[in-house]
Amino acid sequence: MSSAPAQIAFRFRPYDSANGVTRITTKRLAETLGVDETQVIHLALRELAVKLLPQYEADEGALTQTQLNQIKKLAPKTKLTKIRSTLFDRENA
Repeated sequence: MSSAPAQIAFRFRPYDSANGVTRITTKRLAETLGVDETQVIHLALRELAVKLLPQYEADEGALTQTQLNQIKKLAPKTKLTKIRSTLFDRENA
């Protein structure tokens, strides 16, 4: 039996700033984009992730053996001996 995924607390701000947005702004974005408010938040988080974490952008697929060898060479030595070349678990697919 699996447990429910963890939820985060999300609070709208009383005014728009660099640290958050109002519900009014979120509703306007939802209307403009033709999606619901939850999707607006997911789209905003994705844009931020692409901007700050470009390694998580869509790519050409799994890592090559050469890339895996480079990672193994540069990665800190830990008890973990397997490096995954994809974020998706193919063994359970």
